[in-house]
Amino acid sequence: MDGRRRQSSFVGRAYELTDETPVYVISVAAQLSGLHPQTLRQYDRLGLVSPDRTAGRGRRYSARDIELLRTVQQLSQDEGINLAGIKRIIELENQVAALQSRVAELSSAVEGAAVAMQQREAAVHASYRRDLVPYQEVQQTSALVVWRPKRTPEQ
Repeated sequence: MDGRRRQSSFVGRAYELTDETPVYVISVAAQLSGLHPQTLRQYDRLGLVSPDRTAGRGRRYSARDIELLRTVQQLSQDEGINLAGIKRIIELENQVAALQSRVAELSSAVEGAAVAMQQREAAVHASYRRDLVPYQEVQQTSALVVWRPKRTPEQ
């Protein structure tokens, strides 16, 4: 599966099939991952890969679970990492994904707040009276200015 959602109909009802949809029984999941079913049960007991359960407590694996099984196998066999280490790696990857999601959510909120602030600022600027002149501080000097009225020629 590539993560895209597909719409399909099943007996007249629409359903979504995603990477998270638990559809594979343990025997099929074992074949797809290249592992023995007993290994999948062990990984489930250790909390490495926890598939969904049916009402009868049967395991149902999703495409994401299959990928995780392959990753666990690769880390164990090729990299020589023990199962406790693999479990910690998975936990940290999940934590990183959650934090990245939170950062994206907060970034979106900040962008929304910035837009709202700019709109409020524009509204305040639009409400200014145009006949007012901004006040500017006059620098104090010791100069003396004498004002004399203009003389008119009649005087």
